[in-house]
Amino acid sequence: MRLRQRQVRDIARIVVGLSGGVDSAVAAYLLKKAGHQVIGVTLRTWEAGSGAYSRCCDISDARRTAMQLEIPYYNINSLPEFKEHVTEPFIQSYISGLTPNPCVACNRYVKWDRMLRFADEINADLIATGHYARIVRTDEGRYSVSQAGAAAKDQTYMLYMLTQEQLRRTVMPLADLSKDEVRSIAAEAGLDVASKRDSQEICFVIEGGYAEYIDSHYDGKLPPPGDFVDTDGNVIGRHNGIVNYTVGQRKGLGLALGYPAFVKEIDAEHNRVVIGDASSVMRTEILCRDLNFMSISDIDIGQSIEADVKIRYHHAAAPARLERTDEETLMVRFEEPVRAPAPGQSAVFYDSAKRVLGGGIIQRN
Repeated sequence: MRLRQRQVRDIARIVVGLSGGVDSAVAAYLLKKAGHQVIGVTLRTWEAGSGAYSRCCDISDARRTAMQLEIPYYNINSLPEFKEHVTEPFIQSYISGLTPNPCVACNRYVKWDRMLRFADEINADLIATGHYARIVRTDEGRYSVSQAGAAAKDQTYMLYMLTQEQLRRTVMPLADLSKDEVRSIAAEAGLDVASKRDSQEICFVIEGGYAEYIDSHYDGKLPPPGDFVDTDGNVIGRHNGIVNYTVGQRKGLGLALGYPAFVKEIDAEHNRVVIGDASSVMRTEILCRDLNFMSISDIDIGQSIEADVKIRYHHAAAPARLERTDEETLMVRFEEPVRAPAPGQSAVFYDSAKRVLGGGIIQRN
């Protein structure tokens, strides 16, 4: 299967998502420099009770960037969509003993959906983002994303849920640039955000950790403290509530067992956290649901293909075989055990050229 990079050959009217950071600013700058008609937009996705915005929608810096680039700028209230597709599912996942990946859902159901609707409203042709990824197209006409030239900043893992229509109307100008090159371009262009630090945390968790966020934003009663149990079911201590733990976690357990202890499983039904040693969190198989395919349309039931699979953002993709088990699920069988695949997280499938075949949510390990 041969793929070719998506290029914008004609002058286009392009909506650029401005986050207030350096990456999206340079994306807008490069598109304007290439002669395109650029419109900046920021989605206001989350707001604290204090009025503080999330790290993903720094409206003041985004507006300043638009002014410096002399492009039209809009900010759009997307709070209802963000609550429906991101923050509420985030909370419910932890209450259910899962480890969610909020950025994946946000990209498909909030950012891309709302930006494309806005593009249609103003008769724009395309949208653009500052992601470090490359959009490619197969000879069969399907779109996918492939890892960027600067692999250290590759962001395809967070993009695997995008639809064919969303990809068809998207450009990513930073595909062949490193972070240092992006900052250099921003500095040369005189953009104020050239040296702005990147955000590394969950965008809507402004203070404290995710557990504190859940505690302050959930209207119901959170799961209470319960038992730590070993792999044989023996009680070995008390946990502080299952929302405070994720599969593979080692730090913060407060257990002295004479060996390095890890969270092996979160049993939400019985309010237990299962503890094991390092070997207990190694897995050779995971079952995935909520599948989305990119460079291929699907895998037939009973069919299997080879792929490299990432089970979290910073995981080095591992060789595996993908087998379609039924209409809803897909089994991933790794050549070698992988550490702590967490139910609720995403598994993303790559071909040998590091292009996304598809992905899904880990249902069980």
